[in-house]
Amino acid sequence: MSRSINWRRSGGFTLIEVMIATAILVIGVSAMALLAAVMLTRGRQSKYMNIASTLASEKLEDLNRWNENAQAICVQPGDTSEGSLSTPVTNNISCTGETPNSINYYDDININFASSSNCGNAGNGCFAETVSSTTAGVTTYYTTYHAPSGVIPGNSDGNTPFTSTISPGAMTFHRTWLIEANTPVTGTRRITVLVQLNDQSVKPSVQFQMSLVRQ
Repeated sequence: MSRSINWRRSGGFTLIEVMIATAILVIGVSAMALLAAVMLTRGRQSKYMNIASTLASEKLEDLNRWNENAQAICVQPGDTSEGSLSTPVTNNISCTGETPNSINYYDDININFASSSNCGNAGNGCFAETVSSTTAGVTTYYTTYHAPSGVIPGNSDGNTPFTSTISPGAMTFHRTWLIEANTPVTGTRRITVLVQLNDQSVKPSVQFQMSLVRQ
């Protein structure tokens, strides 16, 4: 008695099918990795942009507290503006009722997390903000420590920032500002502050500009 045997093709994958599936998998994983990298970059850039906006607002508040003839915000007779947004500028200013003085229209801000004894409670650490100031070619760094408790520890006299001639070497933002007379209308002045992050590894680059108008 004879028996017929029915041979059927095995249900496995061919080499071409495996290659196609692998290519699709690689494309998918690569796209996910690219998306994750973009999100990480944007998140980092957004964090620095928020800091830059805070520093711009901080400087505007500082400049806004001066009276209209103060050297920090006055515009000398014959000038239309003082300072610059594009380059660091130092001008010898002579304003009404004020002794002529050299005024910087720029500074550098170093942001850092510190745990030194200057924090007051070194165990918890604190937020350190260092502002540079240059006089006669000598740069001094003024550091204010903001403790988690809300207390700002003072220097030896209890209320001034800690000073040093050594840069803290932390994340640095560069600030420049411009004072424009009779802008946008006669009798007013426009104060504009530009903050830029010096870290070129952050893309897109971080720049934030803010203005206010006052008398």
